[in-house]
Amino acid sequence: MQASAQLMFQGKGDVQAALDLWRAALPGLDLRILAGSEGQVTHAAVTLPGLSLTLFESPVTHAFGFTPAIALALTCDSAAEVERLADILGAGGQVMMPLDAYDFSPCFTWFSDRFGVSWQVMLAPS
Repeated sequence: MQASAQLMFQGKGDVQAALDLWRAALPGLDLRILAGSEGQVTHAAVTLPGLSLTLFESPVTHAFGFTPAIALALTCDSAAEVERLADILGAGGQVMMPLDAYDFSPCFTWFSDRFGVSWQVMLAPS
């Protein structure tokens, strides 16, 4: 058995736009196109370090989107990397917890990207 998380996007072209954004922030992103073509992906499998995701454009419009109750969590080796990822992925999104030091991490932020996907980006505690 193998498991992965699945992210359903509502808008036409949102999967491709999200992949473009994510590749800008995470250059090592492993991408496998499942439907569409390079430049117009509608269904893809991606692997972040240690996490497999499936992204697809819904053929049906739904009255719901992403919720911050589930977030993609990235643990970084430097505060500069946390800030870089927050700048790229968070552009046009919404901040739930601003970039700051917290009891559980010396550098942490929680935000949704412009597609509504929730991200928690942090420096590992020392």
